[in-house]
Amino acid sequence: MKIFITGGSGFVGGTLVHRLVAQGHEVMALARSGSSIQRVRAAGADPVPGDLAELSRAGSPAPTWLAKLREVDAVVHVAAHMEFWGPDSLFEQANHVPTVALHAASVAAGVRRFVLISAASVSTGSQRRPVVDESTPEGRPNIAYSRVKLATERALLNARSGKTELVVLRPPFIWGRGMATINEMVEVAEAGRFAWIDNGKHIVDFVHVENLAGAAILALTRGRHKGVYYVTDGTPMPIRDFLTPLLATRGVDLSKSRSVPLAMAAPLAAMMDRTARLLRRKSAPPLANWLVSFTGRDRSYDITTARKELGYSPDMTLEKGLAEMRFS
Repeated sequence: MKIFITGGSGFVGGTLVHRLVAQGHEVMALARSGSSIQRVRAAGADPVPGDLAELSRAGSPAPTWLAKLREVDAVVHVAAHMEFWGPDSLFEQANHVPTVALHAASVAAGVRRFVLISAASVSTGSQRRPVVDESTPEGRPNIAYSRVKLATERALLNARSGKTELVVLRPPFIWGRGMATINEMVEVAEAGRFAWIDNGKHIVDFVHVENLAGAAILALTRGRHKGVYYVTDGTPMPIRDFLTPLLATRGVDLSKSRSVPLAMAAPLAAMMDRTARLLRRKSAPPLANWLVSFTGRDRSYDITTARKELGYSPDMTLEKGLAEMRFS
């Protein structure tokens, strides 16, 4: 199969490229810099010089790299600007507009399947169910990144699809060797600013990057047109039991970290969040609504639909993934 990937030099996309090449697929990956081109080429894929930002420039001609879509069977859209702070307009310009344009171009090119890597956080702000599945009513996520991700899903699901089948994957927190998000957590912990909410008892879900890559590969040939699937490691647990060994791979000890009750953290986060937005702060406050949602609420995702329709079976365990990180 010939496959076009965005974000192919990144954490998730790079893992996917390696696996697809190893399976004998012909892979083209969009690369916006010289270093990205080198990483894509080193992985055995064909780099396509270009930038998704070109799709956001109103009035500009279509970038020449879009012609490559006529040569492939499938597109996996991984690339996204991700952060927990910023206005909706930032993510609309960086994520929504290019994604809608890329999907439309894929339909026009006759691509057989378009796989969108979305986010499980699109369901936050809905009814506070401890376990979420694809039937959970949509709400209004409390961070712009997730709100825009949800809007993008809706746009693609309602768009003209022609012969192009669409599959949407919703991963929660993505972890594994090479993850960049651990650096900020280590920095916070080493500065003595880390704190649990309710002693870290709340249930969270997560997905190892290898499991997510495996789900994306399955989605190339399986799953319903316009099917939406949560994909996790299938092992929800208290956040303390996940983050403690995760940060221990970097030599950080969280055993003596302080705890704040949710009854205190939630209103404090709301106040700090509101104040920072009124003052148009460019960075998130130390305690923000998104942090309370992630660490102070029970939230896990039922992957029964992915198991049944994609044949998804996560095989990278927490123990194996942590061992890889310790010895990498």
